[in-house]
Amino acid sequence: MPVIRSLAKPALALAGVLALAGCSSSKAAGEQTHPTWRNDEVNAVSRATVAAGVAAVTSMRADGTLETTALDLVTGRKLWARPATIAGRLPGMGVQPPAAVDTAPGQGVVAAVDPVAQGRWTASLAAVDARTGQRRWSRPIHSTFGPQRCGPYFCVSENTALASARMVVLDPLTGRTLWRLPGIAEVEWSDAARVVMLRMARHPVLSAHDVRTGKPVWRLPVEQALNTGVDLSGGWAFGATGGDLVGYVAPYTNPEKKRTSSFGVFSVRLADGRVNWLRPSVVRVYPSGSPGLAPIVRPVDEQGQYGGFARLDPGTGRVTGQITSEQVPGTGWWLAFPGDMGRLGFLKPGTAGSAFDLASGRAAPVRGQHGWSFCVTDPKPLPLREAAQGFYSVAALCEFDLATGRRLSAAGAPPAWFTGSQDGWRLWRDEKGAVHAVRDATGTAPGMYG
Repeated sequence: MPVIRSLAKPALALAGVLALAGCSSSKAAGEQTHPTWRNDEVNAVSRATVAAGVAAVTSMRADGTLETTALDLVTGRKLWARPATIAGRLPGMGVQPPAAVDTAPGQGVVAAVDPVAQGRWTASLAAVDARTGQRRWSRPIHSTFGPQRCGPYFCVSENTALASARMVVLDPLTGRTLWRLPGIAEVEWSDAARVVMLRMARHPVLSAHDVRTGKPVWRLPVEQALNTGVDLSGGWAFGATGGDLVGYVAPYTNPEKKRTSSFGVFSVRLADGRVNWLRPSVVRVYPSGSPGLAPIVRPVDEQGQYGGFARLDPGTGRVTGQITSEQVPGTGWWLAFPGDMGRLGFLKPGTAGSAFDLASGRAAPVRGQHGWSFCVTDPKPLPLREAAQGFYSVAALCEFDLATGRRLSAAGAPPAWFTGSQDGWRLWRDEKGAVHAVRDATGTAPGMYG
């Protein structure tokens, strides 16, 4: 998913993290050899998903309503838009993106939550042709976290606000239910043969299933991987690397019991669910790469005191670079990383910051050093109409000069550790909601949001 999913309030989670006419363009070949475009016609508020040569996002209209928007992946041209809504998703999870599935070469289906209600149902799951937007089928929904791609199918959490909550797996061409699981779940990884889900409960479980039949492959209680006392209210994130799935569960302090839940980073084998390694009592920092690409963490002791910063090897869990708590420069900084994440930058707006080489742990000169960080650290919630309040747009990244603390106006594409890639395309939204794309990668790779 995105964004680190959280069942708690996102503004508080962000504060804790910090304290710790479509427009298409292409430069001349001598300046830019990669296809690139920007579409200013939309105000994207979710991540983008890709299928059948189409990028689909959830965007917000000027009147505060949502819509599903499809853009041609090669040109950025707007293909179609349809009304969308939030029906049961929790604010800490962010605005759900559409789900997109390839069904044949050059053909695909996009699914999103449609505001059309039917009887006692509050909304519908609408599946449309990826390129034309023509409706294929719909399914009434009471409450949902939104559809997700799971291999060649759609996985949809249904009745999330009811005791009858379940995950259903649907044929993208017909909407026929192939199999289902009781309870609330989210897809964390899938391929053409299997799907791995996080099943949310008082004692959450990772479970792998045959994607076509639902037959169980393996099952791993998250507390077995981390420790007892896990609470997903603090948030979670997963990312795949090779044959492993790397997960992060954030801490959550229960206001009544005044007790902090178990938290940390762990890795499991996708083949059999065996735990590869564990780093307990560390928090993931932001911005940073996907847990499956380049987890950057800070240890937290039993008194709640933060240590330094460390970069972990997602394959082994070993520390590949770190700085100590004594090297952390006071307060008033934002984290900033270069494209290769080889340096850790402490950005101070309007003044000189500091930087450290992660491999050696030594201070680095900031003159000429640039780093990517959040464009804003105090985002405003979206003014959504007829929806729960407290939702935020997916974050935008900007490039800064660490020597001056000033933002660079001529920044290029954000780094791959932030955007990830889908079929070689890297897509992102800027702080005004415009969608950008560049094809300068190969295959599919995880970004900051998963």
